[in-house]
Amino acid sequence: MQKGKIGVTTENIFPIIKKFLYSEHEIFLRELISNAIDATQKLKTLASAGDYKEELGEMKIYVKLDKKKKTLTVSDSGIGMTGEEIKKYINQIAFSSAGEFLEKYKNQSNAIIGHFGLGFYSSFMVSEKVEIKTRSYKKGSKAVHWTCDGSPEYSIEDLDKEEVGTDVVLHFDEDSKEFLEESRIEEMLNRYCRFLPVEIAFGKEKEWKKDKHVETKKDRIINDTQPLWTKKPVDLKEEDYKKFYQDLYPMSEEPLFNIHLNVDYPFNLTGILYFPRIKSNIEVQKNKIQLYCNQVFVTDSVEGIVPEFLTLLHGVLDSPDIPLNVSRSFLQGDPNVKKISGHITKKVADRLEEIFENDRKLFEKKWDDLKLFINYGMMSEEKFYERALKFALLKNTDEKYFTYEEYEKLIKANQTDKNKSLVYLYATDKQEQLSFIESAKNKGYDVLLMDGHLDTHFLNHLETKFKDSRFARVDSDIIDKLIMKEDLEAADLSPEQRQDLSTVFESQLPGDANFLVSFENLGENESPVLVTQSEFTRRMKEMSELGGGPNFYGGLPDSYNLVVNAVHPLVTRVMESKDKALGKKLQDLKEKLKPLEEEKTSLEKEKEGKKEEEITQEQKDKMEETTKKVAEVEDKKQSLLKEYGGKNKIVKQLIDLALLSNNMLKGEELVKFVRRSVDLIK
Repeated sequence: MQKGKIGVTTENIFPIIKKFLYSEHEIFLRELISNAIDATQKLKTLASAGDYKEELGEMKIYVKLDKKKKTLTVSDSGIGMTGEEIKKYINQIAFSSAGEFLEKYKNQSNAIIGHFGLGFYSSFMVSEKVEIKTRSYKKGSKAVHWTCDGSPEYSIEDLDKEEVGTDVVLHFDEDSKEFLEESRIEEMLNRYCRFLPVEIAFGKEKEWKKDKHVETKKDRIINDTQPLWTKKPVDLKEEDYKKFYQDLYPMSEEPLFNIHLNVDYPFNLTGILYFPRIKSNIEVQKNKIQLYCNQVFVTDSVEGIVPEFLTLLHGVLDSPDIPLNVSRSFLQGDPNVKKISGHITKKVADRLEEIFENDRKLFEKKWDDLKLFINYGMMSEEKFYERALKFALLKNTDEKYFTYEEYEKLIKANQTDKNKSLVYLYATDKQEQLSFIESAKNKGYDVLLMDGHLDTHFLNHLETKFKDSRFARVDSDIIDKLIMKEDLEAADLSPEQRQDLSTVFESQLPGDANFLVSFENLGENESPVLVTQSEFTRRMKEMSELGGGPNFYGGLPDSYNLVVNAVHPLVTRVMESKDKALGKKLQDLKEKLKPLEEEKTSLEKEKEGKKEEEITQEQKDKMEETTKKVAEVEDKKQSLLKEYGGKNKIVKQLIDLALLSNNMLKGEELVKFVRRSVDLIK
């Protein structure tokens, strides 16, 4: 037996390994099996080249768990190692000092393994002792047994082992009892080894006999050695892609499309990406792309490695040019990864354009599911935006689809306002905004349906791209103001009439939102009252709620405009009724108010040009008294108008009709509206 010390410059190597790798402690199994795969593949290569002439056999990798002995053994039939090779590859850990190592990699737990060849040494994260039993394929070589108990000291001795290959035996420590559970090892094998190119056996197949599962003699193979992405697209059918998707994501809905990647220059990249049916919550969709290196699982957290919008795709990417054992921050800065990322973006755009050009009807049919993904990509990646202009669609309220160019041609002649600005009208809810949509259509205008999760953000983005254009929600103002062709005819009301009528209508407005009453000449055949909402304020509020706008708007109450059609017969009736009921009282108050206002104006003129100290106390007192009297008369007037308005069923009915058309009348107020409607019909 030989004894010696592992070649490090400090005795702290094992505490360092435990400390820095513990957050990724399950990675030891991936590393051991990766080594076994390499050894197996190398022997196959030697055999095919004629440098190894013995029978290869099954060449499986076996993972065996022994709960009683607290061991896990990974066995392969690969090239094995001689005693000299163990000394070279296992006993020498090449770095200058633990101190330098700690400082350089303190923030990169994953980077340790790859940078220093510590794949095998990750075993010591979970083991109190590790054994290697190995025999090289080389003729005349002796089998050797290497043992280390987690200190720099090891022992190596000859071993009686007939088969070529290597067994690595881990003796789990007290902190790693979880790995003695078969289910835990199975979970790790499924995560890291599911598609490795050499068969991995873990236990035996079971079959149902006499009301229980019974083990058979057949090895249970846990991996698919030839996953779909390693095959040629020409050899595959659509059913194969669908089945693979279901294997990757059980219980998921069928995907929309797929892209089979197969690139060998200027880098190697294979994989299959799927367009899922994306729901409204983007975050739920992420972390679904699995990244592999030569069929070895690397990560499913690819943000920063691929463009943000591509993280919404599902599927598999595999490239030997993606480093296996490094941190995500390292991956994000790797030039090969950046090239791969750009290439995937191009291939995604190519595939979407191909589907659009070859089968536009199919593309339109699936647009509602694709829209979020494509719009998100157009917002976040300029190059993708430029490509997507060929196939991105807009859908109108008649469920017709247009490319951006087609839609601009459709509306340009009719929806350009007097300032030469092209107005894209849109609705976010076809049913709730139906009356406004119909009003726009009656003018010959077209209305887009923009009811997607990101549409408010996307509209803002498009406005920065489209020249001399703007988007306006169809219920954000009266239609003649949204697309103003000429100056509108003003409502024929005096300032006093406007003020009185505003108070009458304000008396019946709901108190849970802010309303601004305005008067327009909409024509006798249009609605008597409309409720609209400012485009700017509403957009800012929506963006704030989505997390994309200032929080200031998110906390504000909703603000609306109550637009009163001053020439509508019902509004005229309200004014006439008001004059009849309050005419004399209002006239008396007006006559009482007139001398007070004249006196107030006179007092204000006396103050003009004087400093505060030049105004006498008598003048100040008189001004205060006059102002108070004016306010008292105004208050009486307001009280009369509010009392009248509050009891006027027509006013309440007109307001409720406007609220109802905006789906803003609910609960008790809706019940009252129905009862009042019945009373008015009687």
